Amino acid sequence: MTYTAICVVAVLAVVVLDRWVARTRLTSTRTWWTAYAIIVFFQLLTNGWLTGRGIVRYDPDTIIGSGDVTFVGDGRLVYAPVEDLAFGFALVLTTCVAWVWLGRRTVERTP
Repeated sequence: MTYTAICVVAVLAVVVLDRWVARTRLTSTRTWWTAYAIIVFFQLLTNGWLTGRGIVRYDPDTIIGSGDVTFVGDGRLVYAPVEDLAFGFALVLTTCVAWVWLGRRTVERTP
């Protein structure tokens, strides 16, 4: 399975988790998207630095696009493959869904 396919599955799975399993519905709030925009900014800085310097390398056959360009059209954004954004989205949303869901469970148990 390619990195692209794994990222697509991860994003779909976490959206299902957010919307229908945990029912946190974070992705329907402005607060979530504002916080995520801040996270993406720093993710792009870090990812661009790591991939731009060659510290992290990707097999061109497993990602969308190839080469060290800074444009989205070639499948990279600030030297990082666009899959990194999708995977980062899935990781951050999973963490936030778990945080909110567990927080709700704690409040419900408090006498």
